[in-house]
Parts: sequence; C-alpha cells; structure tokens
Amino acid sequence: MKKVKQIVSVLILGVVGFGLVGCGKVNDKKVDVKNITIGVCPGPYGDMITEAIAPQLEAKGYKITIREFTDYIQPDNSLSEKEIDVNLMQHTEYLNKFTADNNLELSPVITVPTLSMGVFSNKYKSLEDLPNKAKIAVPDDVSNLARALRLLKENGLIEIKEGIDETKASLKDISVNKKDIEFVELEGAQLPRSLDSVDVATVPGNFAYASGFDYKEALAIEKLSENYKNIIAVRTADLDTELGKDLKDAVESKEYKDIIEGGKYKEFDKPEWYIKAWK
Repeated sequence: MKKVKQIVSVLILGVVGFGLVGCGKVNDKKVDVKNITIGVCPGPYGDMITEAIAPQLEAKGYKITIREFTDYIQPDNSLSEKEIDVNLMQHTEYLNKFTADNNLELSPVITVPTLSMGVFSNKYKSLEDLPNKAKIAVPDDVSNLARALRLLKENGLIEIKEGIDETKASLKDISVNKKDIEFVELEGAQLPRSLDSVDVATVPGNFAYASGFDYKEALAIEKLSENYKNIIAVRTADLDTELGKDLKDAVESKEYKDIIEGGKYKEFDKPEWYIKAWK
C-alpha cells in the first residue's frame, strides 16, 4: 500500500511538473498583443501605415486596425474619445487649431513625409489662362484655407494683407483679387469632385492622391513648410508611453526609410528630421 501511494505521488508530481514546464514554454512564446486602431483620411497614409509602419509594430506584438474617415473632423474627436488610438491625417497647424478650438488633449508624435497641396483643373492648363470671375474651390477649414491662399498668392492671383499671420489667413484677408475670382469653400473630400463645377480647385495632397490626380498635370504645387507636413498624433497622455515610443521608433527606422525611398512616397516632401537623419 505504501509503495502504491509512492507511485501515485510520483505520477502526480510528474504530471504537475510537465504542466509547469508546458506553461513555461507557452509563456515564453506568448506575445502580448496590443490591439490599436489608427485613423486616416482618404489618401496615401493608410498605405503608408500598412506598408511601412504596421510591420514593425506587429513585430512588437501589436495588432493594427486601420479606420478610414471621410473628413478631417472625426479623426481627432474619435482619438480624444478613445474610439481610436492613433491618427495620421493632419499637419501641426491643423492639430493646434482644432485642439485649441475643441479643448482636446492631443499631441504629435513625429512628422512623416507628406504629399503637397496641388492646384488642379479640368478646363485649363495654366493659371495664366484663368478668365476674370473664375471660380476657385478652396478648403473650408482654417489651416488648409490659409495654405490655399498662400499658394494662390505665390502664383500671382491674389495678394494678402500685410502684417497678418498668413498661416491664419482667410478670404477677408485678401487685399488684391486680380481677376475678381469667386472662391467656393468646400470640405476637403469634396474638392476633387468640384472640378466639374468650378474652374480650379486647390486640393490637399491626401485627397488628390485618393482621387488619382497626376501631379505632373497640376497647375501649381505647394512647397510645404515644416508645420504643414503630416504628423502621427496620439492622446497627450499616451505620448511618452510605450505606444508613443514604438510609433516614433518605427518611423525613424531604416526599414521605414527604405520603403519611403523605394516607391510611391519618394517624391513626398520630407520632414527636417528625416533629411538630417538620412542625408
């Protein structure tokens, strides 16, 4: 009887030991999956996440979902309300204005290569050909409207009042309208579709890209300043967390740079940090 008890004890210990070893192996291989949703607008940035950012995050245990929004307003509100965890769809000027106006606590993680605003037309090959009283569609949000006005100023169509901050310029700040242009303010996603009803449209890069516009046919192309290059944004509370650091590491990596330089993003305007890092 004593010998039987000893055998049973040994068997029990063996089973428990095997279970612990098995658990140890499972734990060793276990990946702590972090489910995150990244918000984008139509354009190249969903592809940029899929091709150049997600693989590196996935290697660190993240599971990525991309959610596409149709306008510039929802992604920041959804980020603030924790419906998404990250977004890539806006520049610093827009983020600063939107968060101030709506009392949101969102912060930029890092700037990414960005496609410029372009001026497009189905009717004309040059801005010099525009007739008097031509209709030009421009973005209706403050920061992108200011970009459009500066682009038109640089191409000789208008002048803007002296002494104002041109990053905040609005239609009322036009001091000279040389061709008595009629400006049509539209939400960004509507600008590409407006070309059948206006003479010219100033289209932010993401919507131009999503609509398949050829920049070789653009009547003018914006030269982006640093504050108008797109950023990855998170809630301010997440900026210095593992998520914020992993996002930054992914964009600063050689793997990211190789994808940017090797394909459709090659001609995008590069951030200052990128130029310094990879010169």
